[in-house]
Amino acid sequence: MSQSQNAHMQSVLMNELRLMHYPIAVKFFFDEAELERFKAEADYYLPVKPLTFCQAEIGARMEGLSVLMEPDRLGCTNAKFVFGWKPLDEGEVKSHRKYVTSMEQAEKFVKSKPRLEEGRLLAVAVTPLGKSTFVPDVVHFYCDNMQAYHILDDWMAANDVHPLRPNVTMNSAACGGNVFAYNANQANLYLACSGSYNSGKTERGEINVSIPGAQLPGVVKRLEERVAEKGGASITRLGEPFPGGDICKNCPLITFKKGKAEEGAQA
Repeated sequence: MSQSQNAHMQSVLMNELRLMHYPIAVKFFFDEAELERFKAEADYYLPVKPLTFCQAEIGARMEGLSVLMEPDRLGCTNAKFVFGWKPLDEGEVKSHRKYVTSMEQAEKFVKSKPRLEEGRLLAVAVTPLGKSTFVPDVVHFYCDNMQAYHILDDWMAANDVHPLRPNVTMNSAACGGNVFAYNANQANLYLACSGSYNSGKTERGEINVSIPGAQLPGVVKRLEERVAEKGGASITRLGEPFPGGDICKNCPLITFKKGKAEEGAQA
């Protein structure tokens, strides 16, 4: 996908689904030459101080920045473990004790998190989809319930998958949620964790959707086809432009008709 294709998809998604945040293109760098090419060609930013992964995403989704995260810039041990930048240790297990019934369960749950192969990842970049010059490994949406519903309905239809079985972890929501989508090569729907809620500034009504980047064009195509055929993005009220219109189809009260002036002009 070229930058122009990515920009087109971002425009369609932002306009038709009324997204508040830019879709985030996530790129995992496993190849040194590819990483150096990104550094030479991309207009990117580095965190001044080590940040959590979900804090780096704030730069992409709110400020429109491309942010490059290397191991020394990542200040979250949970994300470091998920990215394969640190091994399982006692400190990582202890940090999960507050979620569970015992230290044994904490270790079991940490070990069950989605994870990249240890030592392979060189860096990860997050950038607004429309500015990305690469095929994203994953596209991450911070969205509301109905926006998530439309995105995932279109993903399931485009990929002939039903039902969608998401992956929710007690911790490592943004980092682990994207790693799961990458490893499983499927969409993911997941909640904010305590870290991404506080540090990552996730609003209470927002939910996370991650889609493998190569599968996003099929999702956008479904959306564009519905707009062209029905007149709007909405699935809940076909033909309406607002995704998630909630006027009951059987309600006799909330109806509208054209005014007399327009009727007369048409005559």
